[in-house]
Amino acid sequence: MDRLGSRHRVLAELRRRQGEYISGEELSRKLGLSRTAVWKHIQALRREGYRVAASTRRGYALLDTPDCFYPEEVVNGLRTSWLGRPFYYYDEVGSTNQVAKDLADGGAPEGTVVVAETQKSGRGRLGRSWFSPGSKGIWVSVVLRPRVPPVQLPQLSLLAAVAAVEAVEETTGLRPGIKWPNDLLLRERKLAGILTEMRAEMDTTQYVVLGIGINVNLAQEDFTPDIRPLATSLEVELGRRVERLPLLQALLYRLEAWYERWQEEGFAPVAQAWREASITLGHQVRVVAAERVYAGRAVDIDGEGALLVEEEGGNLRRFHYGEISLR
Repeated sequence: MDRLGSRHRVLAELRRRQGEYISGEELSRKLGLSRTAVWKHIQALRREGYRVAASTRRGYALLDTPDCFYPEEVVNGLRTSWLGRPFYYYDEVGSTNQVAKDLADGGAPEGTVVVAETQKSGRGRLGRSWFSPGSKGIWVSVVLRPRVPPVQLPQLSLLAAVAAVEAVEETTGLRPGIKWPNDLLLRERKLAGILTEMRAEMDTTQYVVLGIGINVNLAQEDFTPDIRPLATSLEVELGRRVERLPLLQALLYRLEAWYERWQEEGFAPVAQAWREASITLGHQVRVVAAERVYAGRAVDIDGEGALLVEEEGGNLRRFHYGEISLR
């Protein structure tokens, strides 16, 4: 067993009896390691942020785990069947979407997940940057290889928004609203965004990368002045810190469930769930698309996820993309 594998085995045994002391002798015997090797692995875990108590007579006890997305922490308790396997964790990247695309180009399987504590060049929709400070949010990208024609791929961004709404509600009790197509808002401020990138030909999909960013433990002063009036976080809304790990695990679980249902049943169930979470439909909106500005009432989404806007005079216009604001 390599050193990394041995450390995981030490951690797994400590976690199995979390809060209880296990003697170094017992760990050594059970794991087939020397007492010195056990001690070195304990020191390595402490450097990574694990709080491990040590007692000369009683041994070692795991008291707390770090607020980070180490693969062993994410996979432990992950309810998915295939999403998050394999799982790549980085302390810092330019963009998780770019890392995921590079992996996908290299043949990474469906279900590959990339998470980073910090993004230096995080991207949002329409070429915007995404503020991604260290250890305060969920910055994750997922590689999917759906068996659908490329024309159906825009539906995935709406699907991801539904999954994110459910994950936030499950873990915090807050239910964000969705502004078309996939922004999550609380009190009219942006909580999360989704960026979908793909490689596809005329009738063949090679892969889709879903990038999801959720503001979790940012304080209001963490946001840059230009986005401070427009953005929020779960900590701001709840007045307390939120555990990021259960939220990420819930997000991956909900995303896998909706993705499988979408491939089996089509877009209709996704569209209905999206409508129920929408804060766009029924409202007057302003849409900027193709350097033109349109106004009207958002009445529905169609079978491809396009927004249907009824203009003054009754004309119904479809939007596959665009920046909208609620009026």
